[in-house]
Amino acid sequence: MPDPRLSVLADAVPNLRLSTDAGDLVHYGRDWTRRWEPAPLAIAFPEDVAQLQAIVRWARAQRVALVPSGGRTGLSGGAVAAHGELVVSLARMARVLGFDPVGRLLRVQAGTPLQVVQEAARAHGLQYPVDFAARGSASIGGSIATNAGGIRVLRYGTTRDWIAGLTVVDGRGELLELGRGLVKDSSGYDLRQLFIGAEGTLGIVAEALLRLADPPPPTRVMLLALPDFAALMQVYAAFRARLALEAFEFFTDLALAHVLAHGGQAPFAQRHAYYVVTEYPAQAEAQALAVFEHCAQAGWIEDGVQAASEAQAAQLWRLREGISESLARHLPYKNDIAVPIAALPAFLEEAGALLAQAYPQFEVVWFGHIGDGNLHINILKPEALAQDAFVAECGRVTARLAALLQRHGGTISAEHGIGLAKRPFLASSRSPAEIAAMRGIKAVLDPDGVMNPGKLLPAPDAAAD
Repeated sequence: MPDPRLSVLADAVPNLRLSTDAGDLVHYGRDWTRRWEPAPLAIAFPEDVAQLQAIVRWARAQRVALVPSGGRTGLSGGAVAAHGELVVSLARMARVLGFDPVGRLLRVQAGTPLQVVQEAARAHGLQYPVDFAARGSASIGGSIATNAGGIRVLRYGTTRDWIAGLTVVDGRGELLELGRGLVKDSSGYDLRQLFIGAEGTLGIVAEALLRLADPPPPTRVMLLALPDFAALMQVYAAFRARLALEAFEFFTDLALAHVLAHGGQAPFAQRHAYYVVTEYPAQAEAQALAVFEHCAQAGWIEDGVQAASEAQAAQLWRLREGISESLARHLPYKNDIAVPIAALPAFLEEAGALLAQAYPQFEVVWFGHIGDGNLHINILKPEALAQDAFVAECGRVTARLAALLQRHGGTISAEHGIGLAKRPFLASSRSPAEIAAMRGIKAVLDPDGVMNPGKLLPAPDAAAD
């Protein structure tokens, strides 16, 4: 028998598409974490801002929680609906709405996939420079919700740096037009920035006004093989000093082995401890080769190859971008952390010792964005171990890792958000005063607590989930 609350919603928004199909409930009720069993009330597919506002007002009146949903590529449980929430999918709000050639601004609906945004920018001779492996399915609204970074943060920064304006429906059902594309605006609090990285806990992003950049110059891609992490930092310093790097991404031999198990050819005849994919302007090729020679003579680089074509460059990038997909079948427990770049060597020495001692029976795969201090640690679940026991063990170790991050001035979430997965550890990155301020902000913008409840903010008693 249909839930009577859904009948009320259908009457309030006559043209709203609603689904209670079992397949849709599973598909739209979870993200890539696969750690929580989806159990949403239904899936709503609004087509415009007016329908979004009507949904939020219905949710307040009926006391129904809402979970905003984009491409559901998140890795922290931020888009999970496990307790009878209404999932608000932005899949039907995925249009490019307009382009301002003078301001170089692109207006899109929040459900627009990142790749579509990038293609629209290229059609105007420009680029939207935020980029990551899930570009084909991740939505622009989801990347705003987590302030996504990706592989080119070193050159272009995070999503936050490219948002000129937002159209948001907050937890009161109010429509907020934030930023409006102004370059200068000193008229008080910048609420636009407040919604970036809020993980849908304050409202639902309906539209975004995106800044675009000049198209990237022709580039070259190089894959480097290194003996250890200390060499990695030396090589990064040497390349950064001489080149305007587009990217500098590292991964371990174990990460490479998992990618190659999915197909492809090993890039070098011998195995090495660490690898780097770096990209730089083609006009700086001579400088890049000179830096390579210097690093090789110093013993920091053991081997390397520069892509001779765009196809080969794509093959080299696949070695880095294919890691998450190659690990997915192992149901990895993911730590997405960051520390100040200067603290990386000391942190890695302590973190490596901690994880080696804590996980002697697990495979631990490292990769990340070394140029911005962001490391991804993936602990792979043994097939024989139950998921609950695996997650519990990893949670105990993450508590110790969080304490280590706190000592080094780091964060438990660099770009994947807090969601459900990292909620118990937020206090390692934010002070009690900050968390109290965040609660106060949510109380103002979402007074009935309908916006993605249970995510990001720890339980009031600070107990772990």
